[in-house]
Amino acid sequence: MAGLLFLCAAALVLVARGAIPPPDEAARMARFVLHNCDWGALATLSAQEGLRGQPFANIFSLSDGPPGPLGGSGVPYLYLTDMEISVQDLEINSNASLTVSLAQTPYCKKHKYDPQNPLCAHIIFCGSIVKVNDSEAGLAKKALFSRHPEMESWPKDHNWFFAKFNITNIWVLDYFGGLKIVTPEDYYNVKP
Repeated sequence: MAGLLFLCAAALVLVARGAIPPPDEAARMARFVLHNCDWGALATLSAQEGLRGQPFANIFSLSDGPPGPLGGSGVPYLYLTDMEISVQDLEINSNASLTVSLAQTPYCKKHKYDPQNPLCAHIIFCGSIVKVNDSEAGLAKKALFSRHPEMESWPKDHNWFFAKFNITNIWVLDYFGGLKIVTPEDYYNVKP
């Protein structure tokens, strides 16, 4: 019975992840990679003593919506606390970059792609982190807690809040020959 449940779960993951878009569809690729990643590297400019003004990268769980074939919203949501060092940086300068990579999925290992190989697609978003308003908080909560259920039990006295990455620039590296630039408009308008 456990084996059957595992096979059903594995089949659902494969269906949910769908087929990778072709390299000539950079906006779709960006949406695909984000939706299939559960975390990313967020880079800020440090406000910490001894590191002030230096780049500082940290790992954050994220989600653009519940897993599944509908492709998510494309908005990277995060669950943050002011106690976190990168969030303290963002309070001084909200500009950041966020990198997500298919290296965290089974795709690259299956194809024997090194994480640095462009065929192991990764997306670099630039923009800023903003707290979500009350009308968007329910969407952010559903997106994050569906993928990261443990978040619901994190200490309440840490004053967690929902935020989103406000995308201003997108670079896609999914094939040899250099980066592809995708506008936020094309990114949000493409059907994943």
